[in-house]
Amino acid sequence: MKIYSHENLSLHRPLPYFSYGQMHEPLEIPERMTELLKAPAALGLEVTTATDIGIGPILAVHDFGYVEFLKHGYEEWLAVEEDLGAQVQTGVFVPYDNPGIGIMAKAAKYQADDSAPISEHSWTSIYWSAQTALNAAEALLNQDTTHDRHNTTHADNHIQLCFSRPPGHHARKSAAGGFCYLNNAAIIAEYLRQKYEKIAIIDTDMHHGQGIQEIFYDRSDVLYTSVHGSPINFYPAVTGHEFEKGRGAGYGYNINFPMAHGTDEAGFFAYVDKAIDTVTLYDPDVIVHVLGFDVYKDDPEARCAVSTEGFTRLAKKMVALGKPLIVLVEGGYYLPKLNDNLQAFLSGLMLKD
Repeated sequence: MKIYSHENLSLHRPLPYFSYGQMHEPLEIPERMTELLKAPAALGLEVTTATDIGIGPILAVHDFGYVEFLKHGYEEWLAVEEDLGAQVQTGVFVPYDNPGIGIMAKAAKYQADDSAPISEHSWTSIYWSAQTALNAAEALLNQDTTHDRHNTTHADNHIQLCFSRPPGHHARKSAAGGFCYLNNAAIIAEYLRQKYEKIAIIDTDMHHGQGIQEIFYDRSDVLYTSVHGSPINFYPAVTGHEFEKGRGAGYGYNINFPMAHGTDEAGFFAYVDKAIDTVTLYDPDVIVHVLGFDVYKDDPEARCAVSTEGFTRLAKKMVALGKPLIVLVEGGYYLPKLNDNLQAFLSGLMLKD
């Protein structure tokens, strides 16, 4: 098993934002990285510093104008004569019939909600979050492929975990939202297609990853399956229903498992097993697991009740699929248990690695 991170992941610090009629303290804060990094240290696991793979794989998934906004939006925001505030954030979302003239119009075009503001160091963290994930994909692309794709003994030796901060699964082709800016899972799935025919993404974060769904909705070479809280009156609210199955060539390759709010741990794993059955039938070459610790019972975003021990069980289920596995650590906002929960998950990976 190999673990990837980068010191720049801690630079992005969003400020309080207005949502649902009131001000909110951000949940996706740099202190999350401090807690998460304690886990590999406690287990004696080495963390590899990610190297720069470049902007190309990012632009293969996201629109150029959107990436340009993420990179230069803060500079443009500050350059406006009027004081617009300390971070790029308008509360206005007009993605269509918007020529994007001026930074406020660009923000309205590319920021889907107020939970994804851009401040001084945001782009640096956003970029290196994607690069951290890309390092795992690059390692798979460079490995010897003379083995049989069904040789699970070989596959078990290729487990990689990446710290993805800020997270990515809500990021659309040209819109940020839900704490997400670049869609790391989609970026590495697309990157892996250089060599691998079929990629499966299994998302167990508390929220539906509408960005991943959007990007691959009409494709059959990337399966997206998601276990998440019912989107009825819960973020992202407008996607994540069972009837969303894909379009055209992608019909049947987008499978959602929305959980009723209040689902217990047994219910969570019943849905995970259904998602695993779907992935097994698809028989992918590589699995990308979007891991969210926000399914933990005490997480402020939780609408289900997974225990710390449950994350060991979850990891063992991912490894048992017997495929090269890239785990992206994304959601999870209850700081007192992030370290313990990640240790539990890593322990599950190590049992077969």
